[in-house]
Formats: sequence, structure tokens, C-alpha cells
Amino acid sequence: MRLPSHRPLRLTLALLAALAGGVAVLQSCATANPHFQADKAHHQPGGFRNPHVAFEPKGMLSVLQWQWDAARNGLPPAPSQPTPQVPADVAFIQANAQAGAAMQPAITWVGHSTMLVQMGGLNLITDPVFSERASPVPFLGPQRAQPPGLTPAQLPRIDVVLVSHNHYDHLDEASVRQLHAQPGGAPLFIVPLGLKAWFADIGITRVVELDWWDTHRLPAAPGAPPVDVLLTPAQHWSGRTLSDRLQTLWGGFAVFADDLHLIYTGDTGYSPDFQEIRRRAQPRQATGGGFDIALIPVGAYEPRWFMRAQHVNPAEAVQIHRDLGAKRSTGVHWGTFNLADEALDEPAAALQRARETQGVADDAFFLMAVGETRKLARR
Repeated sequence: MRLPSHRPLRLTLALLAALAGGVAVLQSCATANPHFQADKAHHQPGGFRNPHVAFEPKGMLSVLQWQWDAARNGLPPAPSQPTPQVPADVAFIQANAQAGAAMQPAITWVGHSTMLVQMGGLNLITDPVFSERASPVPFLGPQRAQPPGLTPAQLPRIDVVLVSHNHYDHLDEASVRQLHAQPGGAPLFIVPLGLKAWFADIGITRVVELDWWDTHRLPAAPGAPPVDVLLTPAQHWSGRTLSDRLQTLWGGFAVFADDLHLIYTGDTGYSPDFQEIRRRAQPRQATGGGFDIALIPVGAYEPRWFMRAQHVNPAEAVQIHRDLGAKRSTGVHWGTFNLADEALDEPAAALQRARETQGVADDAFFLMAVGETRKLARR
């Protein structure tokens, strides 16, 4: 059986998509892990690993099979509906940013996994990607389906940037450089172990590295109590080149403020980690219940034989919502970049089916439009 004549381009794009979207296909040339601690199950002498779920990176033959199947079946299909987008409420966002302790807890979806979070008197942003492509090169690789919901110029001054891992659809050099150069001074970047050196190489030094279960306390906004940021485990991997797979850590972030408890899971496959996160968070949440809002990925999950260990599908995302005991959740990591075989709008339909099957109310796990702001109740 003969491969299509555009095979070289498809394979190039497949490699770029793998690097961009967290598809573990590359072989590592492990170096000594300077952070290695023998008593931690996720540490290994040459890097890091997932301790709970068997995880084997896919080889190039599997990539070829995936791409051949996708080409033969015309995948991913075009979406039936474009990803919803609304004009950002920049006036509210900017005024809220100046409110200090009176800040209204709110989230604004910029697109993909980039979320502006306003809580505890602070402005935080998750995995900022404003570039046209999620790729190591600017002219090939996954391209945005629509512009970001906020431009960097429309953002308030960002206090904290949370980077979950180093894949190109989560760590974009141009975007972090823009934030570093923002008026009023650079934000604090909080990253998993091993990533501080990458930031230093591009001249960004206001960086805090965390291991799983480590907490960093942020200085309080005027009139507000301090905010704690905890790096939480995730079932994923790391790598930006052909030789650095698993050399830096990955994870999610739980953020605890007086007015809101939020968790962003980062990219992840399904694992027991989320039940453990709930258990460890409970002492902080003795009053006010569990997480007020969870940001959980719902896209880039097909085909399951290829993606299951590293990207949840909507049914698994709803299970994570339940494992965490979250009051409400919203889906991220969908509708922006074509990284897998499902259509960009398929996660919305699949999430609806998953909610119905698992008995979760529509408003308990919702999707947002790009640019939309949701105001959240205070604890």
C-alpha cells in the first residue's frame, strides 16, 4: 500500500505537532538529573517519570501509523461550528485588576490552555500562548483557529505566570518574552523543576521552580491575605527537542487565596493523582468546601491508542472533576490548535455526553467562549 505523495510534508507536520502538542514520540539522551532525590517516586537519575500509570513514548512507526490512518480517513474533520468567540470585557478586566482586596474573582479564556485568573488581589495567567502557531518554527506546525481572546496589550499587569510544562502549546518563547517586558515590571514565573535554566537562557530570571507538592507563597496584594501556589502531579511528559525528553518536570497548579481556590491540572492523562490532590487539599478547605473552579483539558485526545496515557478525553475530564470534588470546572486545551484526530468542536459534544452519563449538571462543568469572562462567587 503506497503512502500519499504528500508524505514528507505530513511527516514533517507530524513531528511538529508531536513537539507542539505533547505527543511522546522522541528518544531522549538523558543527562544526570541535578534535582534527583531517590526517595521520590517521580524522580529518576536521568530525569522524571510518571509513577502511577505505565507510560511508554510512541516510536516513529506509531507516528507513521497514526498519520497514515489520519490521511486515509480524512482526519481531523473540519468542525461543524467554529469555536465560540466573544469580545473581551477589557474595561471590567482592567478595573478589576486595580481593585486590590476588593477584586472580583474571575477567569477569562484567552484560548487553548491560556486563562487569565483574577483572584486574591492578583492577576495570574496560565500557559500563555499568543503566537499564531504552537511550534518550534514560525512557518509550520499547528496554527490558531482564531485569534487570542486578549492580546498582550489588553492584559492587565500580570503578577504571576504559571507554566505547567515545556511543550510548545504551553510554553511559547515569544509570549513569555512579551510578558517579561510588560510595563510596570516583569511578572513572577512559577515553573516545574528544571525549567528555570531555560528561562535564564532567554534572560528571564524572576523564576521559582517547584517540585510536586511544593508550595510557594505569593506576597499579598494590599489589604489581602497571601496566596499559596502548589505544584500538583499530572500524568504527562516533557520535551522541546529531539534530545531532552523527560529532562524537566511537568504538573498542574493549585492556587489557594482567601476568596477562591482554583486548580489548573495542566496536560494530563487520567491517573489516581487527582484523588490524592483532593485528599491533600482538604486540610486547607475545611471551611468553604473543595476547589471553587478547576481548569481541566478536554481536547487533543484521539486516537485513544495513541493519546490515552497523556491526554484525557471529555469523559475522563468529567471523572477528574468528580475526583477533585470541584464545585465547578471549565474545559481548556480545545478549540484552538489542531493537535489530534478529533474535530475542534468535537470536545463540546463529547463533554455534553459525558456530563449526562456521569450525572454532572451542565453548569457544573462548562465551556467558555474565547474572550469570555466568568465572574466567580467568593468563598
